[in-house]
Amino acid sequence: MPQPTYTASEAARALGISLDTLRRWDRQGRIRVRRDAANRRVVPAKEVERLRSREPQGLSARNRFPGVVQSVRVDGLLAQVRIVVTEPVEITAIVTADAVGLERGMPATAVVKSTSIMVER
Repeated sequence: MPQPTYTASEAARALGISLDTLRRWDRQGRIRVRRDAANRRVVPAKEVERLRSREPQGLSARNRFPGVVQSVRVDGLLAQVRIVVTEPVEITAIVTADAVGLERGMPATAVVKSTSIMVER
């Protein structure tokens, strides 16, 4: 039987966000939380599920660039993926060869977070 509520840290982990982000979302009204007897945030499981369905694969990165794979070059353990996002802009990501699973012409999304670029299918 699924648990009816999560602590704030459990909910943040389930959503793939930081505890600080969960607190900020609470202040902004983006997430509905309750308070327990000790005034700690408690998040209903239904609220976690609602937000999970809105966040693609649980990622919280703000910068997403949907586009089309221009090329995939595998060299040993790594693969270089070039994605055309909005012509003439291209983003190049270096990922492991095992994780690439992409071909020219496939839709993909470049997810930019900090100094890393992830590729989402």
